[in-house]
Amino acid sequence: MKPFYENPLATRYSSVEMQQIFSDDTRFGLWRRLWLALAKSEKALGLDITDEQISELEKHLDDINYDEALAREKEVHHDVMSHIYALGLQCPKAKPIIHLGATSCFVTDNSELIQMFRALKVLKQRLVVVIKNLCDFALKYKDLPTLGFTHLQPAQLTTVGKRATLYVQDFMMDLENVSRIIDTFKLRGIKGTTGTQASFLELFEGDHEKVKKLNELVVSEMGFNKWFSVSGQTYTRKYDFEILSALSGIAQSASKFAGDLRILQSKKEVEEPFGKKQVGSSAMAYKRNPMLSERICALSRFLISLPQNPAMTASTQWFERTLDDSANRRLANSEAFLTADSILLLMDKVTKNMVVYDKMIARHVNEELPFMATENILMDCVKAGGDRQALHEAIRECSMEAAQNVKVNGGDNDLLERLKKSEAFKKFGSIIDKSTDASLYIGRASVQTSEYVLDEVLPSLEKEEK
Repeated sequence: MKPFYENPLATRYSSVEMQQIFSDDTRFGLWRRLWLALAKSEKALGLDITDEQISELEKHLDDINYDEALAREKEVHHDVMSHIYALGLQCPKAKPIIHLGATSCFVTDNSELIQMFRALKVLKQRLVVVIKNLCDFALKYKDLPTLGFTHLQPAQLTTVGKRATLYVQDFMMDLENVSRIIDTFKLRGIKGTTGTQASFLELFEGDHEKVKKLNELVVSEMGFNKWFSVSGQTYTRKYDFEILSALSGIAQSASKFAGDLRILQSKKEVEEPFGKKQVGSSAMAYKRNPMLSERICALSRFLISLPQNPAMTASTQWFERTLDDSANRRLANSEAFLTADSILLLMDKVTKNMVVYDKMIARHVNEELPFMATENILMDCVKAGGDRQALHEAIRECSMEAAQNVKVNGGDNDLLERLKKSEAFKKFGSIIDKSTDASLYIGRASVQTSEYVLDEVLPSLEKEEK
């Protein structure tokens, strides 16, 4: 047993890939790459920085001397200054020009943005996989009639595949949001202590064009082409809210899907995958609990709550910045991505291997179908010469009796048999028999599914993957 708390997002749920993105090695490695990018760009614009100093920085991008940095931080209580010191020990010739003209947020803000950008790209890939799984499922079951539900009460029929398109549509909205953020992603760039770039203007002796070019070069060196035009010391914290809101959207979609699946599993209609040796309950050995779907709902609930942190942080940043954002953001931002990653991994596992029990679905449809069929029966019998008012009254009376038989006596829904025996419907038995085909009541569900998946979703995914 380990004696200290460990975050279950790291130990149980999220991928190694996502954990590496938010690791110390990545974070501090990015700091060093930012210092290198700054030095190279300043040199290119005429500052007295040598090739030897640049080369020295390039040799020590990943061999981070954590011991020296941690020891120094205990003395100075400043993480950025501690890592500048530690890098200076490894790069004595470059030491004088490390972090030249910059403030701490140059490395902290830009590195955290890059981490989130990389994480968004991972989530985008996972979203595409989940959407494809659901599209395959939708097409496979586009013609299978099932009870629709409004207010969690049986309603007009739909199909199993058509219902899946509702989940696809939600996740497509999430994919669009994530893609939009990726396509328009911005770094902070070089802005200085209060965002005025005053220190860099001093370095370049009042040359505004060189300061502008420096910002462009540094951002380009880091692989980006967009930046915030203005900032205080930090980029606006509303950006964190925008990003985490997109992740919250993923959680909302996943929770909706998993909640529905839990209900369907309780009805024995559709189940999440269940391993041959999986244990459903420590007490009730026969149980097949929907634990993956429940876990999706649990993690989603946590993720949905997280955007409140950047919302509050953005609203309480006084003037050019305060430091009450830092500790909060280290928790909220990284955990939001680790949670979204965990949710989508679970979604992939569930959507790839869902089990459909069509006979149970048909059984439940047939229990309700007689009531739903009465409108069509009424219309067809009137067309065949029946008295609309007499037929309507017979349906009303027989429906009440059939409902009583089901609810009070625990019997089957024998409405159609009762109608056949009634005086008003005696000569329309063949019409009643034809009304029991469930496919007559699904409207355009099958066609809608094919049109949406084949004409809209899959072509969009193809474009996203290019």
